[in-house]
Amino acid sequence: MASVSEPVTFREFCPLYYLLNAIPTKIQKGFRSIVVYLTALDTNGDYIAVGSSIGMLYLYCRHLNQMRKYNFEGKTESITVVKLLSCFDDLVAAGTASGRVAVFQLVSSLPGRNKQLRRFDVTGIHKNSITALAWSPNGMKLFSGDDKGKIVYSSLDLDQTYVL
Repeated sequence: MASVSEPVTFREFCPLYYLLNAIPTKIQKGFRSIVVYLTALDTNGDYIAVGSSIGMLYLYCRHLNQMRKYNFEGKTESITVVKLLSCFDDLVAAGTASGRVAVFQLVSSLPGRNKQLRRFDVTGIHKNSITALAWSPNGMKLFSGDDKGKIVYSSLDLDQTYVL
């Protein structure tokens, strides 16, 4: 008989100053100073993913107490949603205000697994702000939804290094 698992809630019992202090409050772009807003959040037992208004994805590894940052190539735009997945590979998907979706396959310390960061782009499908992302349990399917109600299914084959 299959059991229904209860939703998991993560609680931090002390302020996350170490996390917030690793994210800049402003950046310099030419002669202008731009305020950085935190726009998206997802957590699991291994990571805390934070999207920002400057198109930067901040990924805090709980085990290593280490912050990494990832960005979309090209135009700087606000990240509207992030979604983590820990399965055979650790994956994080991020969607933007203009409809771009990127999948990052994180480096793994396990033998025979991914040894360098890989990024896959799902482009040209959404024309509007991404509002939702959902993974299949095995990480081979990513569903993305935008603010006009369009839902897209992307099939990922990480061993073949392409996104359909």
